[in-house]
Amino acid sequence: MTDCPHLKELDFLKQPREIPAIHREECTQCFDNQDGEEGIDVCLTCFNGGCLDGDRRHASVHHSKSFHPYALNIRRRVKARPPRSDEEPPLKKLAIAEENDSDKYEYATTLRCWRCDVNQGRLLYDGMDIPKVKQLTNYVMTSLSSARQSEVKSWEEEITACEHTLLLSSSQIPLKEPIGKHCSECDLQENLWLCMTCGNIGCGRQQFGGIGGNGHGLKHYESSHHPVAVKLGTITAEGNADIYCYDCGDSRLDPELAPHLAFFDIHVATQTKTEKSITEMQIEQNLKFDFSLVGDDGKSLEPVFGPGLTGLQNLGNSCYMASTLQALFALPSFRNRYLPSAGLHALVCPQALPADCVDCQMHKIADGLLSGRYSAPRQRPDPAMILPPKEGEPVFQEGLRPTTFKALIGKGHAEFATMRQQDSEEFLTHLLKVLRAHARKIARERTIEEPTEGFRFGVEQRLACNNCHRVRYRVDEADVASVPVRITERPLKEGEEGKKYESVQLMECIEGLMGEEELEYDCPACQKKVVATKRNRFATFPDVLVVHARKFQLVNWVPTKVDVPVILPPTDLLRLDSLLGTGLQPDEEELTEPAPGANAEEPKLPEFNEAAMEQLLGMGFPPIRCQKALLATGNEDPNSAMEWLFGHMDDPDIDDPIVLQPSAGVGSATAGPEPSEEQIEALSEMGFTIAQAKKALRETGGNPERAIEWLFSHPDDSGEDTVSSIAESSETTATTTQGATSSIGGSKNLPARYKLKSFISHKGPSVHSGHYVAHIRLDKPGGKDEWVLFNDEKVVRAEVEGVEELKALAYLWIFERI
Repeated sequence: MTDCPHLKELDFLKQPREIPAIHREECTQCFDNQDGEEGIDVCLTCFNGGCLDGDRRHASVHHSKSFHPYALNIRRRVKARPPRSDEEPPLKKLAIAEENDSDKYEYATTLRCWRCDVNQGRLLYDGMDIPKVKQLTNYVMTSLSSARQSEVKSWEEEITACEHTLLLSSSQIPLKEPIGKHCSECDLQENLWLCMTCGNIGCGRQQFGGIGGNGHGLKHYESSHHPVAVKLGTITAEGNADIYCYDCGDSRLDPELAPHLAFFDIHVATQTKTEKSITEMQIEQNLKFDFSLVGDDGKSLEPVFGPGLTGLQNLGNSCYMASTLQALFALPSFRNRYLPSAGLHALVCPQALPADCVDCQMHKIADGLLSGRYSAPRQRPDPAMILPPKEGEPVFQEGLRPTTFKALIGKGHAEFATMRQQDSEEFLTHLLKVLRAHARKIARERTIEEPTEGFRFGVEQRLACNNCHRVRYRVDEADVASVPVRITERPLKEGEEGKKYESVQLMECIEGLMGEEELEYDCPACQKKVVATKRNRFATFPDVLVVHARKFQLVNWVPTKVDVPVILPPTDLLRLDSLLGTGLQPDEEELTEPAPGANAEEPKLPEFNEAAMEQLLGMGFPPIRCQKALLATGNEDPNSAMEWLFGHMDDPDIDDPIVLQPSAGVGSATAGPEPSEEQIEALSEMGFTIAQAKKALRETGGNPERAIEWLFSHPDDSGEDTVSSIAESSETTATTTQGATSSIGGSKNLPARYKLKSFISHKGPSVHSGHYVAHIRLDKPGGKDEWVLFNDEKVVRAEVEGVEELKALAYLWIFERI
């Protein structure tokens, strides 16, 4: 090492105080990894990972931009292992812990000085006799890698206490008799939930895997309003258990679980866990759901390889992301935007760390999926000691691990930063928002249009007063056409099991979204409540039309996905010309809004529940807080109001005067505050519009559970007292004058014809569990359709018959305009 003149600079390298992201597994700008011949260079200054590929050389690019001199080259090889017996498949652990890689791999590490030779870098010997080199090498190799940090962090679901669990000791009712060993309403002896207020035992809902349940625990809550229950079979000697709060509608933590259970003569030190937790059942459920990779003749479907045919590994419940990315990068707009410039962007990117750059990660995904460099049958030994494929079995590719992409795109998001299963439609709209925000942030001229623009279209809403016949037009922007699906159960045929539903036509669903309906309306011209007709049409047509099927029913208070077959038109062609809006016509008189505040009724406080107010005031709460609590909880129950107060004691505006919303017409709430953004978002994520979510929450005093019930019992209510916006899926822009659609994406050009490019299917009872896959149509000469199934890392040629069946049960369809 004496021939390196830069050794003194090692003294300036320090182990960071805060744990950084160490990108030692793969390059941050492509999917070359430490298993390749050249390995990965980890910068010892910022811990960026760079490849040494002859064409890309991202490690060299990083040095030329950062001038960081030293890197640790890491190469990994799988240790030889005896094969497992066919009778003993490897166990799948549910616990998340750092694996001991030393048992599976052997590593070679070498110090590199980039200043000695800028073009090639000079490999020095391992340098373990230099304390600084040894210290940094040990730090890099023993710290959690960036991928592992993201995985561990996202698996750590933050379950917190709530006011209901914190108030348990004061609300528990003395037991009159010992608790039983089965449900108080039926004979079930498993899936039992103990009410932490009165000790009632009720069975839960039916669970995946054949676990029975009649929902008697929920019925007890509905009659008693005791909010907290614990699943008896999940109590451990360490004091852990599944705890659910019905008022919050979520899993919760009880910091004083042991003394609270002792109240019911249950001592945690003597408990043994006998049933799976909710998390364990969810993981098991998602592992078992799979789409068949076998054709009707019993033979395995043929794996395919090459450019555009690269799979993505499941990072743990990430199939929603993989299927969405495959569908997006099958579109020419995404290919053209990110693939040609993938190499150039690394040279010009101004971001210091590629792992923090949205453009870098999108280019990385494009190169990985579309270049074909990583699309080849698996060849290297599998460290999990799984037996090699038997003769005749297909050999799939290894697939890419989009860990860095997932960590960046999900950063700061309450759902996408976790490892829980998510909704593919929600992820699509979230990704479009992220890409648009990034484009606005960099705000520079581009030679190619952003692909997100192709999804934008306008929805024209025409409101006509049936009394004075004046009309008002409004245009809202959307990215997704979220269509209602008619759900009609049909009789079972011979040999069928479960519930089956009548099929519907996709055009019928789209026309239902773009149809007419009557509603009550405060007409500003008539100065009275009238019946108005609302009609929706396309103001503009997008280049890429995403249709989302809203197939939900409320079962035991839980939105459940229903497999209603939706039949596409012949040859998968949509013709939407007849659904183009007209705008204000010459023979129509425009309905204008009065000036703000004109004719608006001054909102008044309601008459507060006298007994509830007296009880709350007697506890020492100020009157303004008591009024706010009653407004937020339905103005009836003092206990609910008290719990609301405990949860909002630290609100900065808790003592501010109450601001009421002026009346907007029939059904508008003048007696309560506007719903919170979190409540609105939770309901809109279930497929309801923002207007519907707001109205449901206003009608039910801000109670989310009652709001869900209200929505399902008012399926035809648009939620709008004046004009409704539909299919909200991104930042909404509205215009109210004829022709003012310049800021809305899409075009009015006809014909408006669309051809199906891909569809995303889902198996499972809920969009937040189960499994997603994508089918993509390949463009072949002669116009003959050929479909490819992307099932995580498994990419196979799909059979036409199977595609037709799955197409009808799809969750998202993506059409290209032709």
